[in-house]
Amino acid sequence: MPVPDDGPAGVLGTIGGTPLVELAKLAPGRHFTTYAKLEAFNPGGSMKDRSALEMLRELIRDGTLVPGRSVVVESSSGNLGIGLAQICAYYGLRFICVVDPRTNKQNIAVMRALGAEVEVVHETDPQTGEYLPVRIRRISELTARIPGAYWPNQYANPLNPQAHRRTMREILDAVPGGIDYLFCATSSCGTLRGCAEYVRDLGLPVTVVAVDARGSAIFGGVPTSRLIPGHGAAVRPALYRDGLADEVVHVTDLDCVVGCRRLAAREAILAGGSSGALVAALDQMADRIPAGARCAVVLPDRGERYLDTIYNDEWAARHFGDVSHLWKEKEFAMKVAPC
Repeated sequence: MPVPDDGPAGVLGTIGGTPLVELAKLAPGRHFTTYAKLEAFNPGGSMKDRSALEMLRELIRDGTLVPGRSVVVESSSGNLGIGLAQICAYYGLRFICVVDPRTNKQNIAVMRALGAEVEVVHETDPQTGEYLPVRIRRISELTARIPGAYWPNQYANPLNPQAHRRTMREILDAVPGGIDYLFCATSSCGTLRGCAEYVRDLGLPVTVVAVDARGSAIFGGVPTSRLIPGHGAAVRPALYRDGLADEVVHVTDLDCVVGCRRLAAREAILAGGSSGALVAALDQMADRIPAGARCAVVLPDRGERYLDTIYNDEWAARHFGDVSHLWKEKEFAMKVAPC
């Protein structure tokens, strides 16, 4: 089933065009405005749907990827795997996704429900202590052994950032007068690079803020173990370029949990771990953002797949101690006026 010349068919035609909403209750009284791009509204539940489609559509259209013969193989912490599983299911392509034990069980279940074969690597890399190098080595083994195997390679494929030029365009089109600050979580650097290059190509006065995990190697840090997947990387991606970000903010796993919980409590948005990282980064930079500025945050995915971790009080207490006071704010609850 080839991709129609006028765009993707069926459910894949709903990828992109996600809502942009103002976060009016996130931090009442702030002197700037914040908008959130809700990438959870993509059919696979995350912004990775955009990258997955962009990396496969031309190969399906020109017949390079053939149902019943071609095999797509990729490494993912979950969201890209779901996006690729959805596309491969629609077009009848076999898909193998290599993940590690940090991948949410719900993400694995969704991929398998869409027909994907999921391999879990359990060893960490001796040098970095991380799973990503092992996942990539497994990809190399599979593509060498399986006839017709194709690795999209989200970490180096220029079509990954190409997909997010549209993301940036949608944000700018939705905010009259444009924005002054853009906050992007970083992993493969696809979103960051696509948005940043779109801004620079048009010469727009937008400050691009990259939000990375503490313990990530993307911006030169020493990789350490992390609890929450979806942002950060143990190895600097090939898509990385110096100068993509005007500012870099590093956040902890606890920051992500608190940010997610605040987002749910104040804005009724149930989002994934990297969205909490963006909320935390916004807090860290708030005092340096000028009055009247317009900020946008790209919230990468939905939170239902984190119900056993980030949104589970017992899990949070086990890893961080008694921290519920950081998001259970009685004073805030009293300030919220009824609708």
